[in-house]
Amino acid sequence: MAISSKYYLRRIMSRFIIKGKRELYGTVKISPAKNAVLPIITASLLAKTPCLLEEVPDLADVRTISSAIEILGARVEREGGGLKISVPQMVSNEAPYEFVRKMRASFLIMGPLLARTGRARISTPGGCAIGSRPIDLHLKGFCLLGAQIKQGQGFIEACADKLVGSRIYLDYPSVGATENIIMAASLAKGMSIIENAAEEPEVVDLANFLNAMGARIKGAGTKVIRVEGVQELYGASYSVIPDRIEAGTFLVAAAMAGGNVLVDNVICEHINPILAKLRESGVRVEEGEGYVRVYGGGEIKPTDIKTMPYPGFPTDMQPQFMAMMTLAAGTSVITETVFENRFMHVNELKRMGARIKVSGRTTIIQGSERLSGAKVKATDLRAGAALVLAGLAAEGITEVGNVSHIDRGYENLVEKLRGLGAEITRKDD
Repeated sequence: MAISSKYYLRRIMSRFIIKGKRELYGTVKISPAKNAVLPIITASLLAKTPCLLEEVPDLADVRTISSAIEILGARVEREGGGLKISVPQMVSNEAPYEFVRKMRASFLIMGPLLARTGRARISTPGGCAIGSRPIDLHLKGFCLLGAQIKQGQGFIEACADKLVGSRIYLDYPSVGATENIIMAASLAKGMSIIENAAEEPEVVDLANFLNAMGARIKGAGTKVIRVEGVQELYGASYSVIPDRIEAGTFLVAAAMAGGNVLVDNVICEHINPILAKLRESGVRVEEGEGYVRVYGGGEIKPTDIKTMPYPGFPTDMQPQFMAMMTLAAGTSVITETVFENRFMHVNELKRMGARIKVSGRTTIIQGSERLSGAKVKATDLRAGAALVLAGLAAEGITEVGNVSHIDRGYENLVEKLRGLGAEITRKDD
């Protein structure tokens, strides 16, 4: 399942061509959550017997993390729409730079490696350039569990004869740090208590998967998580939660382009902040059992948004809502508190006629009646999604380049939008 350089070259040179002002109608099914499946794949390294993930999206990030764990000794096989992962023998303690540089989530390999083998060496992580995402909280947790940390030129190494449970307070509710520490603590001796833990649904999903393998984790989804270490973990079959960010993206697409779209395979509780802001924006939204229906085409009202850790408004939906607010009947203010460099899509939206001013971590969006198609480039995953949404609502032709960013987090985006009636094609140069 290794990813070839040819695959990445093709993705980098791809672009989307969008003919806007086409209303969307029909049903779209949301894929399993990228931000849940990546840590779950790394957690499979802890199991002594095979794991079966029943449905896994075919994303660039999934291919990257799968190739990374294969280097360590795992076997990753596609079975239908899912993945079968087995680790008969750990053949390496090091996640190579060629994989880790492509995505920051690769650093989640460190917790399982450290717990299972007592040593882990990881290159400094990469990923979207949306701001600093320090790994100091991950390392703080490993140290408190008894690991010794060595940082060199471009790598981090952790060693421990045996991890021992500890009380760990996170200065910030980091999702990645919470997940990495949970995985390491699952095989530690004794009880670990993680305070000020991240509460995201993806953290809960990881804990549920680990518990299915025999871990003893309580409190996931709250500020305090307790992990009682066990001696061994065994494989399990598991179904990953739906992607709340993909769901939100399609909800905003329908609101901007107009029409009537049913977004299926949704856990409404996970997207309450998104639904609240859509309603505040004047969008008609109906919730059902596992789905949300959006009626677009009405006047969009200006709305102020401040991103926060869950259960606040998700930073991963900020660019998409900014695109929508460019069409609002008035002035909106969006404040980004999670990542300091997550406004790179602003200049691209301005190329389409958006009126946006940036002041530090705050943007002021003066809505207008129309956007115009233009050539733009995706600067990161969610920025790329925002530009696609803007293209759906714009007059004329929009060309979105650098769509390799979008491939990291949206499965079959072109096909799903075309299924709703959008005029969008992919060009591989």
